[in-house]
Amino acid sequence: MEQTKVNTPKLFVCTVIENKDEIEERYERAYIFFQSLVADCSEKEAHDALNNAVCKNHEDVSLGMLMSILTEPHNATKCYRDLTLITRDGLTCVLNNLSNLILERYLKFQDTTRNQLLWLIKEMMRNAVTGVDNVCWNLMRYASGGDITPKNIYLVESLLDMYIENRMWLEKYPVLICMVVYTYLRLIEDHNIPHLMSLRQKEVNFVIALIREHFTDVLTLGRDLVRLLQNVARIPEFNQLWQDILINPRSLCPNFTNVLQLLHTRTSRRYLQSRITPDMERKLVFLTSQVRFGHHKKYQEWFQRQYLATPESQSLRSDMIRFIVGVIHPTNELLCSDIIPRWAVIGWLLTTCTSNVAASNAKLALFYDWLFYEPDKDNIMNIEPAILVMHHSMRSHPAVTATLLDFLCRIIPNFYPPYSDKVRQGIFNSLQQIIEKRVLPNLQPLFDSPKLDRELRTTVRETFKEFCNNTNGEGVSGIRDEGNEDLPKVGSDEPAFSDDEEETQPILTEDTDDDDIPLSEVRARERPELAAALPLILRPFAETLLDERSTTATTSFLNACGSPMPTPTALADLFAAILQDAPPLKISPNPQPVELEAALDSPIFAMFAYLNGEGTEAKRKLVLEIFKEIHAQGSFHSIGFCLLFYLKVFYERERRTERDAGRRRNVKFKVDIYKNYCSHLELKLADNLANDFEKCQENDANLLVWLIPDIYREFKDQAQNHIKLLNVIVSTLDAVQLQRLVCLTLQGNLMMFKSDDITTMLSTSLGWETFEQYCLWQLLTAHDISVEDVLPIIPKLSYKAHAEAVTSVLLMLKQERPTADVLRQLFCRTVDDDDTFVVSTVMYWCQDYEDKVGDLLSVLLSTRYPGTSPNKRKRPGKHNIPPNAPPSAELVLGHLEQIRVCCVDQDDMSIFNMECMQKALQQSQSNSSDSLRRQYSELFSLAWEDELPISRRARKLISNSLPLNQNLHSSNEDSEEEEIVKPKQAKRRKKAISDSE
Repeated sequence: MEQTKVNTPKLFVCTVIENKDEIEERYERAYIFFQSLVADCSEKEAHDALNNAVCKNHEDVSLGMLMSILTEPHNATKCYRDLTLITRDGLTCVLNNLSNLILERYLKFQDTTRNQLLWLIKEMMRNAVTGVDNVCWNLMRYASGGDITPKNIYLVESLLDMYIENRMWLEKYPVLICMVVYTYLRLIEDHNIPHLMSLRQKEVNFVIALIREHFTDVLTLGRDLVRLLQNVARIPEFNQLWQDILINPRSLCPNFTNVLQLLHTRTSRRYLQSRITPDMERKLVFLTSQVRFGHHKKYQEWFQRQYLATPESQSLRSDMIRFIVGVIHPTNELLCSDIIPRWAVIGWLLTTCTSNVAASNAKLALFYDWLFYEPDKDNIMNIEPAILVMHHSMRSHPAVTATLLDFLCRIIPNFYPPYSDKVRQGIFNSLQQIIEKRVLPNLQPLFDSPKLDRELRTTVRETFKEFCNNTNGEGVSGIRDEGNEDLPKVGSDEPAFSDDEEETQPILTEDTDDDDIPLSEVRARERPELAAALPLILRPFAETLLDERSTTATTSFLNACGSPMPTPTALADLFAAILQDAPPLKISPNPQPVELEAALDSPIFAMFAYLNGEGTEAKRKLVLEIFKEIHAQGSFHSIGFCLLFYLKVFYERERRTERDAGRRRNVKFKVDIYKNYCSHLELKLADNLANDFEKCQENDANLLVWLIPDIYREFKDQAQNHIKLLNVIVSTLDAVQLQRLVCLTLQGNLMMFKSDDITTMLSTSLGWETFEQYCLWQLLTAHDISVEDVLPIIPKLSYKAHAEAVTSVLLMLKQERPTADVLRQLFCRTVDDDDTFVVSTVMYWCQDYEDKVGDLLSVLLSTRYPGTSPNKRKRPGKHNIPPNAPPSAELVLGHLEQIRVCCVDQDDMSIFNMECMQKALQQSQSNSSDSLRRQYSELFSLAWEDELPISRRARKLISNSLPLNQNLHSSNEDSEEEEIVKPKQAKRRKKAISDSE
């Protein structure tokens, strides 16, 4: 055994000062265990030993064989074959551990390990192992931008060759196709040097082919696809692609109208994350979540030496800025702490950039979400860092602010001249949102600062005149600039630090470089004296409250408020500062009473007590006035969902205290308190519920899920089918939380939908992301929403753009029996050779209800030719026709042609040989135009000129193992005639059949 340990191969490169970690020891133990099973055994004995061991210890055997594959190339082929034979989970265990290895330890892999990893992935691709696409995704993250070292280039080229060789496998995974396009578009930018030109051309050819052949999938990448395409636009192949995107967009995809469609789609965070290696991601997350402001320079210097030291790494700054802006969204607790904020990290990346091209790209990356910002779709956290970089740099690095403002002004006409108005509107939307959300209370000090160059100030005033109230040439200080020509200009050329400012402008001597002091002190400079705005009698209570931030201090302060009464503005400023600094409200997935009561130990819940009957009516109104003013200021957004949390905790507390079951059931959730709160703040109840849930989603998903049953029970009229509220919920859920809501629904404790106006909600949901739609349809299924409720959207569903809804409706129809109404809506869908929705449904129904389907199809086809119908006077009146128009004859024939092709493939034409279908085909053929006859000649050729022979029908029945009825032909004809002549009776008969069955 000792000898085995010595000969254990190494997965990782280890230095002499590094100890083995748990991962390495675990793999070594598994490898030794595997070797102990197969050592000195014949192939059959080894296989038997592995099969016996894998039943008891599947994971260790799998990991031991995985390590053998990764470290012993000479044994890899045999070991992989044995692994596939003995696996009990389809290699799921191996794939999960392989993904973890890559994410955690790839940079420490031996060269042999890296080569074997690529070999193993290629083998899994060839064998179509489920889940290997996730391994590819994780490995591609190490194909880093801004890195042309041999190891990185080897990985980039190896992955590219692997995808080219296994192109058919790749095309089965649309999300991975997007990842490949996004990754290599970014890498092509770095490979513009002579010895990499052959690699670059191979990348260009592959990416162009993927984009053109899978443009519908690539569209989901959104606006950052445009940003990456701009960087490679001079390459001839991409130049031609740009021409098609701008001039002939439908040649790429029928659903693609113009480039604006891409620019209005926010790129998923997972793609922004993918261009940062896991190692870089961990460092940036640590920097923005653990390092205190003022102690961060040593970390930044280390990071720069590690990742940003080479000339090629200049381009990496754009990837990092997009990651920080789009992925790192700190909690309220972090925002209120002394942790280094995002704007400071971005400011450091901008000031250390030495390449003009990289600097321009970094600025574009920072402002990119501004250009087409839509408040109802985009996230305020994506535009917040840019405005704060400019705001905070004005004091100590005015040149940074100046260059960013200049860039913002110039980007409006220059980004894409035909869309200059739309870019201007996007930037104005961003600035308006910044003011409304109180990121900055006022933009004039930034846009009209005396530290800016005169020409730039003029440009900014002209560009953003709506946000510059002073038009008399006065800056923020009220001093006119005309008399200051002789003063030295600070920050016009190079970044000027605080020491320089102290020498040249004594009026600014109190300024210091904000990078060198704690963040709390920076904020303390800008925060007003909250207690000073209150009456003298209240100041001691206010100072205690500011120090303690406790429920006791809050109650004491509010009880002390009397005559003279402080202004609502002063009170709102005080409580907003306290509430902003409070830790965010969070709970566990299944909170216990002790945890819930502990969560109420916060000033805001002491304020809610006055709304719940404690104190006088005057105090209740005072608290409402404070909340109203805080809402008007936009300084704190969590009041609403905190109030809902408080009401539920209070409700649960009262239920626990009641011993009698009957009285416990009579305990009421105090919805009137929340309704009065909304009424006093002049908010619409339903919309405010959705807004509060949106803020709750940003704060804590567990809290949101915990509130859902009570909200849908107590606010049933407002919550059910509310589109925004539903979107907030499904965009929050994970699989476990979704299961919880489904279980509550099945128990009868949750009702989220109503049949009224559900079509509008379903139509809106078609634009949601895949998992959001998945959650929605799971919840709809749990609520037993009927097929009739979803019928109106069936004709609108695109099999490409709305794949999630199409799949869900298809599975829903699978559980139903065919009816005339459903078939009518199915046949209203546009005919497309690639769309198998209608034919799949009809062919599935034919397995059990072929006669019924044949009757319905024949009626549907016959009624498309009313001009010569022998039963014209017996057709139903207008009052029986549904509001949506029936399908045209062309649509019916088109879908029947698809069904015919499918029947030919299955060698079963029995449905077309039915008497009713024969009559309908003959009737439609005789009444169709010549062009339709030619177009559907093969379909019409199925119509027999004479009566259908009895033997054809008999053969169908015999094939289904049914007893042959000699009178079937005549009885079928009678029933079909009745179906055509009297559709009303046919419908009643259908219902009777359903009831009896």
